[in-house]
Amino acid sequence: MNTHNRYCVIMAGGAGTRFWPISRTARPKQFLDVAETGKTFIRQTYERCLGIVPAENILVVTAEKYSGLVREQIPELPEANLLREPYSRNTAPAVAYSTYTLLKRDPEALVAILPSDNIIDNDGVFSEIIDKAFRYVDENEVLMTLGIVPSRPDTNYGYVQAYGGREAYRSNEPLQIKTFTEKPDRTLAEVFISTGEFLWNAGIFLWKAQTICKEMERHTPEITTQFIGWEAAIGSKIEDEFIRRAYTGCPNISLGYAVMEKTDRAWIYPANFGWQDIGTWESLYNYIPRDASGNAISAEKTLIENSRGNLIVSPEKKKLIAIKGLEDYMVIDTEDALVICPKDDKKFKDFISGIAMPEFEKYR
Repeated sequence: MNTHNRYCVIMAGGAGTRFWPISRTARPKQFLDVAETGKTFIRQTYERCLGIVPAENILVVTAEKYSGLVREQIPELPEANLLREPYSRNTAPAVAYSTYTLLKRDPEALVAILPSDNIIDNDGVFSEIIDKAFRYVDENEVLMTLGIVPSRPDTNYGYVQAYGGREAYRSNEPLQIKTFTEKPDRTLAEVFISTGEFLWNAGIFLWKAQTICKEMERHTPEITTQFIGWEAAIGSKIEDEFIRRAYTGCPNISLGYAVMEKTDRAWIYPANFGWQDIGTWESLYNYIPRDASGNAISAEKTLIENSRGNLIVSPEKKKLIAIKGLEDYMVIDTEDALVICPKDDKKFKDFISGIAMPEFEKYR
């Protein structure tokens, strides 16, 4: 199998604020082992890519301030394969940067975009699906995403409806997307789940570099015009200065909103491997095995009575966590911070963003 023109791009620039207080600005969640698998999220993702493409064809896009953490956790990554973002601008500008980089190296590049915080239960099945998706995008001018059967009306994911609906999903073949909705509200997500015709967008994309370049130029000129002159700048001594200037003018927007909701080239490959996007505390609750009372516990010493549906996390091995009479809460205990909050992504986000005390900043 010829894989010389296949590339993986790992997106690792997020600040991980929704995993505070374990995830901090100085070391966000992609550089932690939040799910206690024995390896950090980004290391797992890198090793998964090694089963898909040659090592020299793996790139990481991250914030400048996290480049040292990437070097620490993936020391074998070639320096030229570490793309440093000067500012946080979400996934669409990151995709643009990596696309132009690969086009400069290999105009025939086939690209898989992977988040750095996914958990995949079956790497063998994952590799097989990626291989089939690579073959499809090599022969067709499409933007492919992988789809997961949803288990709940989660508002943190994109929802995809393909032509043919639920019956078509059993075919294990790529399907053209009918509608793509990025992060709907709770009511709409519940409607999507009730129909049985929607899949979650796993955030794992595959395409020709040339195809995504054309679609971004068509749908997001506010981004691509910032990269005019990339042919001469990327790979040269002025690349850092060029990228800094380009990012200064880029909007903060996800690829879902910028391209996937607009393009008529969107396709989906229904995936049947175990998948979890561990992006929030609530998603971690859905990943950790729960006791008979629905408590998800990641702590060494606990004493829990008359409590249901809680998420309890503490990396402090010597500390006893005692809880009584608590329901649907999260208790996150670290060496220097303790959070007790309703186990609801929106309430937690509102709570954290609403804290404006100057003394709180050192705990970010």
